[in-house]
Amino acid sequence: MSAVSSWVSETLVRDATERRIFAVLGLITVLLVVGVLTGVIGPRFLLFQIALVGMYALLSLGLNVQWGYAGLINFSVAAFWGIGAYCAALLTAPNSPLGLGLHPVFGFLAAIVVSAFIAVLIGIPTLRLREDYLAIASLGLAEVIRAIILNERRWTAGSSGISGIPNLMSWLPLTDAATTAAIVVFLIAVVYLFLRRVHRSPWGRVLRTIRSDEDLAKALGKNTYLFKMQAFVIGSVIMAIAGAFYAHLNLYIDPSDLVPLTTFYIWIAVILGGTGSNRGAVVGAAVVIAIREGTRFLNDIGFIQTLGIDLAPLRLLFVGGLIILIMRFRQDGLLPPKDELIWPAARDESSTGGASPSGAVPDGGTSSNGGDDR
Repeated sequence: MSAVSSWVSETLVRDATERRIFAVLGLITVLLVVGVLTGVIGPRFLLFQIALVGMYALLSLGLNVQWGYAGLINFSVAAFWGIGAYCAALLTAPNSPLGLGLHPVFGFLAAIVVSAFIAVLIGIPTLRLREDYLAIASLGLAEVIRAIILNERRWTAGSSGISGIPNLMSWLPLTDAATTAAIVVFLIAVVYLFLRRVHRSPWGRVLRTIRSDEDLAKALGKNTYLFKMQAFVIGSVIMAIAGAFYAHLNLYIDPSDLVPLTTFYIWIAVILGGTGSNRGAVVGAAVVIAIREGTRFLNDIGFIQTLGIDLAPLRLLFVGGLIILIMRFRQDGLLPPKDELIWPAARDESSTGGASPSGAVPDGGTSSNGGDDR
């Protein structure tokens, strides 16, 4: 009984904290709406920021599959993002080196296929080894992809970049900014629901076992290499989809966009939100973009101008300070993944019957009826 009471009290505290976090997010949303209505914030600017948050959320969800689910250290987020962006740009822009001018759907399909192929190619020699070898290989892959795009001018236009990328669904009765924002919300919803389902499935439970103790998973007869390959490919494909979307959002792409800083931001978003948490990945991406873009206007504040301090270049310092605060007070991130691993029906049964979710013991074991881990 003491263990159950402890688990219930921890759950109540966690739920209260999460309610406060969502309350703050709701307040920020209301302030943004008020800013648009009063003319302080331009609607086009806000819609562009929503689309940018959506793109970062897709990247964070992709990395969360690899690191949060399977424990795979991938430092080539910018590489797969760039692969998706260049696949979309090369196939859809009329003035690209290929000059095909195809429908954007073909760009997204090419991004999925090419990213999956490269993920398998890099995963074959590295996923059988320790995690640090994958980290080294992925770090090298990011630079190799950037160098190829920069130097193969015949195929990628090199440092000149590719312009003239068409907008997505220009036939919709919306502005371009509203259309891209709506599309990215749809993409996030599809990816989130898919990952939510697989996270709670037997496949997701195997990945969590691999992340915790790969030897144990092998002892249970699981092909850990195959499961890690699947997680690596799925995450890479989601990153490429985000890159393809960015190409149609920005309408221009060049090798300077493939900087390692993008990978750094995505790792921060996943850690801030909570490793292994899909909700946390989305919220973490929103927090990173809010700090990165919001601090651009710090120098416009009258009080800051009187001090003569240039605060805009200190964005990375603010992000680092936020990480320190969250790691100090919320070691598991803003929205840890525990509740995401419980079926709603099981949670309802536990609240009425007094047992822990899915029949699991408070320490997070798996029940005999096959329920999900906490």
